[in-house]
Amino acid sequence: MPALRSSLVALGLLLATGAPAADRVTGHAFATRSEVIAPHAMAATSHPLATQIALDVMRQGGSAVDAAIAANAALGLMEPTGNGIGGDLFAIVWDPKTQKLYGYNGSGRSPKSLTLAEFRRRGLTDIPAQGPLPVSVPGAVDGWFALHGRFGRLPMADNLAPAIRYARDGHPVHEVIAYYWERSVPRLSQFPGFTEQFTIDGRAPRKGELWKNPNLAATLEKIAEGGRDAFYKGDIARTIDAYFKANGGFLSYADLAAHQGEWVEPVSTNYRGYDVWELPPNSQGIAALQMLNILEGYDFSEIAFGSPEHLHLFVEAKKLAFADRARFYADTSFQSAPVAKLVSKEYAAQRRELISMDKALREVQPATPKQLEEGDTIYMTVADGDGMMVSLIQSNYRGMGSGMAPPGLGFILQDRGEMFVLAGCERKPAHPNCYAPGKRPFQTIIPAFITRDGKPWVSFGVMGGAMQPQGHVQIVMNLVDFGMNLQEAGDAPRIQHEGSTEPTGAATAMSDGGEVNLETGFSWETVRALMRKGHRVTFADGPYGGYQAIARDPATGVYYGASESRKDGQAAGY
Repeated sequence: MPALRSSLVALGLLLATGAPAADRVTGHAFATRSEVIAPHAMAATSHPLATQIALDVMRQGGSAVDAAIAANAALGLMEPTGNGIGGDLFAIVWDPKTQKLYGYNGSGRSPKSLTLAEFRRRGLTDIPAQGPLPVSVPGAVDGWFALHGRFGRLPMADNLAPAIRYARDGHPVHEVIAYYWERSVPRLSQFPGFTEQFTIDGRAPRKGELWKNPNLAATLEKIAEGGRDAFYKGDIARTIDAYFKANGGFLSYADLAAHQGEWVEPVSTNYRGYDVWELPPNSQGIAALQMLNILEGYDFSEIAFGSPEHLHLFVEAKKLAFADRARFYADTSFQSAPVAKLVSKEYAAQRRELISMDKALREVQPATPKQLEEGDTIYMTVADGDGMMVSLIQSNYRGMGSGMAPPGLGFILQDRGEMFVLAGCERKPAHPNCYAPGKRPFQTIIPAFITRDGKPWVSFGVMGGAMQPQGHVQIVMNLVDFGMNLQEAGDAPRIQHEGSTEPTGAATAMSDGGEVNLETGFSWETVRALMRKGHRVTFADGPYGGYQAIARDPATGVYYGASESRKDGQAAGY
């Protein structure tokens, strides 16, 4: 679909010579537009109306967390293809009062009554992508209230009011969202409640068409009045319980009532003087830190953006980090992960020795126990006048989630449980991501943050499955190694490597080196050089993620905002 602009072909990135286009003002790598610059507050989300809601909340005296909650609630209505209150949430918050980062893991657990034996009884070797079986407890609403309890200033009813109004009165559907909605309808219409609540006469709403969701408005009103318990212990939970009992599912009232997210310590590595922060497993954030540690051993002041050396080293570092991702990233309540060792400089030096400048790796093994002695989506970021910055990511996982839409509630439950492993789980030791009741699945969604000299610099993220840590690394390199500004860093053509051993499903070890997807904008000379090194290079339309970012000038406090050119989004401030 040309409107998606996924590969940026329409932006004219590739000149007749095959070289990336230059920004008309700066002469740097291509940027679709200037950075947004504002003195008091900034919001960057994947939907312009959600961005404006965030700004309105801050104008009314709300904190960046209040604004983030309000925008996230609106995105659940406006971009149900990527998120909603049936999904999970992760966040990193810079608190200017304590001068510290706080991390929140808002991921839910598998149903207690769904056992491995039940999957065996059904003859399944993988958890289905849709339907009742991949549904895990949604953690987003709990995450809102946990963040609000620590950092909010306005009543939650005020934060949810804009989404409630738009749900009742309607909003025009945006272009990219309409495209993905249309793709989801044929796949999910078989599930009870979906067609009635997420189509117009059995079809997806079209670009510019007014979309209302009065059921979601009523659900959000109950949450606004009754707090988190209205969702996890009230009529909403009882409706979910009855719906799954009637439709062959296992998510229960007891599962919802028992849910609790957790505050976690963010994990960091220093990359050329900049501290890059991620959240620990069960998310995949530390894969970005492992990649950066490996890449820090190369002098990118002598390696140009888009050169064969740049792409080759990036892909090889990704292969090495993702081998460990497949082996060690999981719910640490069930199996501990050697996080400190995995993100250490010493371990990165060991892994770097496996890279050849001339030949692509075809197989990669994870670290050995001896080496380790001693785990679809929207991304948004908000910053307020006091210096608080929020990096937040929220998701229903694949597509619009499981397709399971309980009657009268106006949202779809996530299918994150698809990420569990079923094969070989009776063996000892079993895969760390093997299914178990009450366990959190491996999570792809990861917010990120960069500080320098103990001060906040950039709050950012790149949504999109396994692309996320790859996208994080590319943004950091674009900013630090290649001197791009915040908007250029997101608009520059992206790399995605596919085919690494996965931590989910029937995992098959990489044996052929995988494949390298390149957005339009890299020269044919680079492509040919990569192929000579043994890389299989392909063009893929669309899997390069969605980026938003806010940077803070430490000297003036001025904010810079950037929004993803591959999405419908907007960065704006005042």
